[in-house]
Amino acid sequence: MSQPYVIDQMISAKAIAARIEALADEIQTTFAGTDKLLVVGLLRGSFVFIADLVRELDLPVEVDFIEASSYGDGMESSREVRILKDLRGTVEGRDVLIVEDIVDTGHTLARVTDFVMARNPARLKTIALLDKPARREVDFKADMIGFEIPDAFVVGYGIDYAQRNRNLPYIGCVRFTS
Repeated sequence: MSQPYVIDQMISAKAIAARIEALADEIQTTFAGTDKLLVVGLLRGSFVFIADLVRELDLPVEVDFIEASSYGDGMESSREVRILKDLRGTVEGRDVLIVEDIVDTGHTLARVTDFVMARNPARLKTIALLDKPARREVDFKADMIGFEIPDAFVVGYGIDYAQRNRNLPYIGCVRFTS
């Protein structure tokens, strides 16, 4: 079992909801006129964010998922990104939005973006709820960002620590107590 910790609220559920509304407006402007936007969520951390985000979109959308892993149950990225689950549908010629929970080192989103780009989408954009630029190791920045955060280990709103705390309605900072 992991060491004892407490969670300090960093970003409230209300702030997240307001930011998602603004991001949805940006997405609608970016993809105006699309016949169907393929929204690709990175499992597992993005599932809450993607659900709230697509409900705010006034565009025809299709949702699919990729599962990529570089963390396991730890707090540090292994920097070795593995695709565990591929998309079910086709990408070629389609408008695609890749949805990520948090950009940390940048390895995962950069790898998944390259993976999807190789399938020739018409347009491809990326969005991340959280961006942690202090930890960036790869020259990659999501096209749209919900919140920039400091170098802290966070949980909640779909983001976990050892498969716990995904159900918190806010983003919290993990603080170890011993």
